Amino acid sequence: MGPPGFSPRGGAPRGGGRGGFSPRGGVGGGRGGSRGGFSPGGRGRGAPRGRGGDRGRGRGGRGGMGAGKKVVVEPHRHEGVFIARGKEDALVTKNMAVGESVYGEKRIAVEDEAGKVEYRVWNPFRSKLAAAILGGVDKIHMPPGSKVLYLGAASGTTVSHVSDVVGPEGMVYAVEFSHRSGRDLLNVAKKRTNIVPIIEDARHPHKYRMLVPMVDCVFADVAQPDQARIVALNSQYFLKNGGHFVISIKANCIDSTAEAEAVFAGEVKKMQAEKMKPQEQVTLEPYERDHAVVVGIYRPPPKKTE
Repeated sequence: MGPPGFSPRGGAPRGGGRGGFSPRGGVGGGRGGSRGGFSPGGRGRGAPRGRGGDRGRGRGGRGGMGAGKKVVVEPHRHEGVFIARGKEDALVTKNMAVGESVYGEKRIAVEDEAGKVEYRVWNPFRSKLAAAILGGVDKIHMPPGSKVLYLGAASGTTVSHVSDVVGPEGMVYAVEFSHRSGRDLLNVAKKRTNIVPIIEDARHPHKYRMLVPMVDCVFADVAQPDQARIVALNSQYFLKNGGHFVISIKANCIDSTAEAEAVFAGEVKKMQAEKMKPQEQVTLEPYERDHAVVVGIYRPPPKKTE
């Protein structure tokens, strides 16, 4: 049965026939990496039963997501978010700009009584919010029709999905400092009427105070050492009392020498000092390393004592 070649993970017991040099080719043993060849990520193209096919969710459910298979879309417990049940389950949002992909993600068209509805696969490896949802976060506080201030919008990957979630009745005010990312964000906003792109530094909310009304939720993914202060400042300007915040914390952006848990605890303390009351914290393993998402309420109404 020939030697298993040089593939590092190739020589499985009934090892990938022509595993060759592919690092992840001949994983499938037996019927696995039959066509692994030299492809660096020969993710089991010829692997109906290899380790390949089932790893699809990585980049939006490769193989079988809407490929002529019957896909059933059902609502997730978070309003505005859906789950596509097919060969592989995927998190999806209802596409506001039908026919348009934002970052090359898969789209799924489903027939229902109202006609054809298009959904976009939401990749948790590209979006902290999707990772938090799949990590079991209790509430994201962005129901359809709500207004969201999004700090650290980058190229608009997650912003586009938030725009789908809040729907045509809602609004997303997307703040991004980098002009390079801002160009991509503007292109996303051109096709989605509910995104207001703001190319400005989130440390100076007074500069865009004329563009943003009071919002229901602040989402922050700014990855800055002083991000608790940035979010608090924006909340003072724009977040209504009793509104909510969702903050993604990247531990090594704040202190690369400390343990991740210690960093998260320190950030939570800073938030409490700013009248932001954290309610839950979710780590983003296995999608991101040393990241956490903290969800909480801003200036909660005082508890009525009976």
